Amino acid sequence: MFITPAYAQAAGGAAAANGGIASFFGLAPLLLVFVVFYFLMIRPQQRRVRALQTAVAAVKKGDQVVTAGGIVGKVSKLEDAFVEVEIAPNVRVRVVKATLTEVVNPMAKPAND
Repeated sequence: MFITPAYAQAAGGAAAANGGIASFFGLAPLLLVFVVFYFLMIRPQQRRVRALQTAVAAVKKGDQVVTAGGIVGKVSKLEDAFVEVEIAPNVRVRVVKATLTEVVNPMAKPAND
């Protein structure tokens, strides 16, 4: 044998003493990936959701909205959980307020002007 049993036992004891530090350095890349993922993906999405919730809560008569189904129209009537959206002259659709995906600012200029 090339290594004596006494030397092998001593080497194992030294590794066990530094096992806590070694395991931390083994988990450090995973923690770093999670932190980067949080700041690049989760946090901006939470901001967008919060902004959408405040916009939907502040919707008023005359605002232009987009529903989850892609229907674009103008709000003609408000209730607690429902919104009546006029999608064409004299054509009104009643939609659930939670399905609104965008509140378009009527004062915004079109992109091509």
